[in-house]
Amino acid sequence: MTEVGLVLLAAGASTRMGRPKQLLPIDGVPMLRRAAQAALASCCRPVVVVVGAGADEALAVIDGLDVQVVRNADWQAGMGTSIRAGIAALAERPVDAAVLALADQPRVGADAYSGLVEVHRRTECPVVASEYEATLGVPALFARRLFPELLALPAGEGCKRIILGRPAGEVARRPCPEAAVDVDTPADLERLAGR
Repeated sequence: MTEVGLVLLAAGASTRMGRPKQLLPIDGVPMLRRAAQAALASCCRPVVVVVGAGADEALAVIDGLDVQVVRNADWQAGMGTSIRAGIAALAERPVDAAVLALADQPRVGADAYSGLVEVHRRTECPVVASEYEATLGVPALFARRLFPELLALPAGEGCKRIILGRPAGEVARRPCPEAAVDVDTPADLERLAGR
């Protein structure tokens, strides 16, 4: 059976929001705690949470959860540094693949993460990406053999180039319309509250 870990990225400064979005309540639960609980409710283990900006406050909202915390001291340089930090932590564990997830996609739940793993096990594709709004993106699963590419990402770059740059036969798609909802600005938060 394929063992799959999960890296939850929550290190950004939330500059467009104007306050730490990881702490904002969604249905009464801080966004980061909600995302970590969804990850823990999936089949993925271990769950690694990468924090950076406002790390102490972020840690307070996930206190008591069975997650491995990684502090990314280079978070200001960009998302690539957080991906590298999370994958480096997972690479030390006996996992066959990793799901990369974002703390600011509050409608993405355990089913989405477990669904990526199921598609990977069925197809054996080294990449399984979420499909939404005519694009492929995260949450996405990467087989262990792609960890070196994730660890080599430029500081300011996410994993999209790795997803889109692979031959079509190496990328499986899983519909995930809920991933289209992310929270970057106060307007995003208002839209989410208004459903």
